[in-house]
Amino acid sequence: MTIQEVQNAIVEEFADCMEWEDKYAHIIALGKTLAPLPEQYRTDDNKVRGCQSQVWLHAELQDGKVVFFADADAAIVKGLVALALRVYSHREPQEILNTEPEFMKKIGLDMHLSSTRTNGFAAMIKQIKAYALGFALLQQRTAEASQE
Repeated sequence: MTIQEVQNAIVEEFADCMEWEDKYAHIIALGKTLAPLPEQYRTDDNKVRGCQSQVWLHAELQDGKVVFFADADAAIVKGLVALALRVYSHREPQEILNTEPEFMKKIGLDMHLSSTRTNGFAAMIKQIKAYALGFALLQQRTAEASQE
């Protein structure tokens, strides 16, 4: 599934939720599906700055794709983390850099979340893209070195 297809699927999922309470309940349920974050990644270096809640985000490059591991200490935030990882994890760095989280606006989360959660989500996306940029540069340098 392409990154855009994943975003479209998220929008469709939330279309079934008529009330905002249902959308929040769905976000919390998604957070419960997030794989446990290995303890070794719960470090200050992996904390997302700008989040009111504690959010840890770790990334690795595996077979040319960025794989994210994350967790949060608040239920709704953990659900937002799960949504972000669903969209961005297991993607090539350039694809991550080229993709904005359109699903947030399409399902209205950008208007219904508190400003602190909205800012925290933006900080998380910024960190995801920073990892992607780092890995893209690493891939570029590796490719250039192999041509020499």
